[in-house]
Amino acid sequence: QVQLVESGGGWVQAGGSLRLSCAASGITFSRYEMGWYRQAPGKQRDMVAVISSSGSTNYADSVKGRFTISRDNAKNTVFLQMNSLKPEDTGVYFCNALLQPVLGRRSNYWGQGTQVTVAS
Repeated sequence: QVQLVESGGGWVQAGGSLRLSCAASGITFSRYEMGWYRQAPGKQRDMVAVISSSGSTNYADSVKGRFTISRDNAKNTVFLQMNSLKPEDTGVYFCNALLQPVLGRRSNYWGQGTQVTVAS
């Protein structure tokens, strides 16, 4: 049974920092692309940052230079360090695990989400 468990969300004032963690179980973590997605109230879920199995990263333009995604394969955990937070960063942050093999079935899993609220 696959589980992605996020932690680290909370309330912070603008300009502050938070560090999100996502602990994975039930998957071969090192093979998966891991990502963080954000959903603001009334809006669609958008990509914030992803990190491939090889460690390459990609960020939404709105968070470049402020957020850093990293992974620890020994601990089956992905992190999102969020600095210089803005009110528009508010939303529910979801952890995602994606495996798209050349041959075989695509596997896509989501965590339950953690709330981040940035006050102005």
